[in-house]
Amino acid sequence: MKTLDDCRVAIDAIDDEILELLNKRMNVVERVGEIKNDSGGAIYRPEREKAIIDRLSKKSLEVDGLLNSSAIEAIFLEVFAVSRNLELPERIAYLGPEGSFTHQAAESRFGAMSDYLSLSSIHTVFKTLESKRAKFGVVPIENSRDGIVGETLDLLAKSSVKIVAELYMPIHMSFATKATKLENITKIYSKDKGFGQCREFLSEHGFENIEQIPVESTAKAAILASEDESAAAICSHIAAKLYGVPTFFDDIEDDIGSQTRFVILSDFKNAQSNLDKTSILVRLQDAKKAGSLVQFLQDFDNEKINLSKIESRPSKDEDGFGYWFYIDFFGHIDDDSIQKVLSKHDGEVTWLGSYTSGSTSS
Repeated sequence: MKTLDDCRVAIDAIDDEILELLNKRMNVVERVGEIKNDSGGAIYRPEREKAIIDRLSKKSLEVDGLLNSSAIEAIFLEVFAVSRNLELPERIAYLGPEGSFTHQAAESRFGAMSDYLSLSSIHTVFKTLESKRAKFGVVPIENSRDGIVGETLDLLAKSSVKIVAELYMPIHMSFATKATKLENITKIYSKDKGFGQCREFLSEHGFENIEQIPVESTAKAAILASEDESAAAICSHIAAKLYGVPTFFDDIEDDIGSQTRFVILSDFKNAQSNLDKTSILVRLQDAKKAGSLVQFLQDFDNEKINLSKIESRPSKDEDGFGYWFYIDFFGHIDDDSIQKVLSKHDGEVTWLGSYTSGSTSS
């Protein structure tokens, strides 16, 4: 290939081959959907998707391919999303509004083609799933800076829906405005935490004395900035793009490493794999007895089960200061070692879901 035209001809030919292969894949997917429909199998299989991405990433590395693991994941997650919609179109409820970080997390797993339902609260997402108005729900459960999302844990404690997947997403803030010059900006919109997360940026650019107006979400901030050329928004990149506000600066947050862990909720049980994590809630019957929690945790240690998180929460249904514990550990609820531990604590443990362990992003 000597010229640009030669390269374009080659790319067109390769794209034709890719399209033909994708159509062949979708024909197989259509048959998979028929089989699952007959057997009642789950359409969303995150452990299967991760296994495919891991296999292809290893194969690309072996042949010195230009596509790394992140690139392969980005491409194939969209392929998986299209495939699921061919198998059985599903509605995904998420904590809105449209353009929020939760919306971004949902799209990263379910793709652009899915039917999305933006809801105003985490409680409403749970209610929508329980009433079968949506098959999947996406809500935040933990932030590396602000800690656990208490509302999500409290609702999991009493809901019939389960965690079927988790994903970690870096939280990057953008500075967006329709102003032609930064000195023309007279006000900045964002969620209250958005201002706090970007103090250094605001100071460095002389914005600390400009009116800062807190709103209910960073997506709302982008909407308001889109309507006023003298306004700016501190918001997500997806919100700025969605509402047509040009981005002047990306990644303006003080803590570049901030991440949020999201969980995907539904009404089915994942199959076992070798990459599982399980979440439970524990209400110890002898919680006021000295050493009761230590003895409970010792049972996990005896079976060599690795805990990844433990968080205490007020029980809200007891007199005084009653607590229950949210615990994540590696393994599936049906693993023999885990069943051995949980059988000793009948009536004390609520299973919240077993799912493929997600990885943190950089």
